[in-house]
Amino acid sequence: MNGKRILVVDDEPQITRILRRSLTAHEYEVRTADDGETALDVFQDFHPDLVITDLQMREMGGLELCREIRKKSQVPIIVLSVKGEEATKVAALDVGADDYVSKPFGMDELMARVRAALRRGPSDQVLGMRIELGDFLLDLETYSLSVRGNPVHLTPKEFDLLTFFLKNERKVLTHRAILAAVWGANSVEQNEYLRVFVGNLRKKIEIDPARPKHIVTEPWVGYRFTASE
Repeated sequence: MNGKRILVVDDEPQITRILRRSLTAHEYEVRTADDGETALDVFQDFHPDLVITDLQMREMGGLELCREIRKKSQVPIIVLSVKGEEATKVAALDVGADDYVSKPFGMDELMARVRAALRRGPSDQVLGMRIELGDFLLDLETYSLSVRGNPVHLTPKEFDLLTFFLKNERKVLTHRAILAAVWGANSVEQNEYLRVFVGNLRKKIEIDPARPKHIVTEPWVGYRFTASE
């Protein structure tokens, strides 16, 4: 075992069997649940490093599960959804999911997303490292942020995105460059990720999100981040 624990939540037994077999073959420790309520019970005891969840399930579905997990944990969450459910995918990202994979999916793609999600963690941090620029103080050890002296709560992927912006302050960053750095090479065409996460970040860090001063859109190209208004 590589020591990483993954909770798989899906009400299709064949999906959970395939995922359990594949993830176990890659030396992950796996637990499964067939609905959100059961998943929360397993989550409490298992303390997973990653959650993979379907969106459409009986009882508590994936969206509500994401909301409940985010109340207590910043663990990475990958959601599984049927192609064409764009509004549902965006809703999942809005409530705290970090990534999504469309069904039917290739196992190689899913494993790449799993590895990318698990790379975010204390073992990959430079302990004690802080980024202090303009209005922002970002602590990479504690995953905490303050803006203009006020604490701001971020989801894991919001934190990763803001970190990338801060490390590349005042540079014009293309959509593809941001997606590759924050979500991985398999996500460079998923511009909806950026629309959702940039919108959420603006709500949290801008004085007036409708007239952003920190995350500025570069039309047809990407975004430019400025730490001071």
